[in-house]
Amino acid sequence: MITVGDFRIHLILESIAMMDAGGPFGLVPRALFQKLMPPDGDNLVAMTQHNLLVQVGGRNILIDTGLGTKMSDKQQQIFRLTRPRGTVIEALARLGLQPDDIDLVIDTHLHNDHCGGNTHLTADGTIVPTFRSAEYVVQRREYEDAMRPNERTRATYLSDNYQPLYESGQLRLLDGESEFLPGLRGIVTPGHTPGHMSVCFESRGEQAMFVCDMASFAIHFERLGWMTAYDVEPLVTLETKRQWQRWALETDALLFFPHDPQRPAGRYRLDETGKPQVQPVTVEYV
Repeated sequence: MITVGDFRIHLILESIAMMDAGGPFGLVPRALFQKLMPPDGDNLVAMTQHNLLVQVGGRNILIDTGLGTKMSDKQQQIFRLTRPRGTVIEALARLGLQPDDIDLVIDTHLHNDHCGGNTHLTADGTIVPTFRSAEYVVQRREYEDAMRPNERTRATYLSDNYQPLYESGQLRLLDGESEFLPGLRGIVTPGHTPGHMSVCFESRGEQAMFVCDMASFAIHFERLGWMTAYDVEPLVTLETKRQWQRWALETDALLFFPHDPQRPAGRYRLDETGKPQVQPVTVEYV
């Protein structure tokens, strides 16, 4: 657990998937990225699924829900999925929480690896909300794109993750920057998707950000030209990162990265040569 002013933030490792390196590194030559994150013999690299449990003022807020438990055995085998610390529900239990204790779920975007845990299957195959007492929120643009997937996005926009919540009135659509609680804001950070959202914290002079897929790995945040093949608007991603690099350097904010197995958290600072880089911060998983 780490504190940012009045916020208590718990880092959850929901799962680890092995992905073809061409996904997270896109056009970056293997000769460059393999020095930092060597792929295995099948050209696969590990991508963690990180979620945050945020506690403040007696409220429990979950940022993203990971892949969840609806994937078939075959799908899990394809991604070589492992859960070294169990599910999100098990992580919450270690904090003494049940699913009904969650007050708010912030979906940064609606790709399956970030919102698959929004819902789950009951024994009879019914899809139900995982967090029955929570309000779920996502950007309206993201929801609209998810409801009209194309040939590139339809494999990751799975309506069972969000449409039942919208139909029941449990999912609220946001129109741009939104303050959920004092000091807790959702900021549109487009590029990965047009409606992609990061989450900012500010309390007692301290700042933090769940960067999400603006920069899946810390190295993506350091290097403007490095981005994933999953970004639908890569040049927009570049300019979004440029803006938030300046902010991170000025504020010394703590940054959380959703998929980085090496540097899940860090601060963007100048090194001894004056070069900016993400300096890792040790954060223990729940």
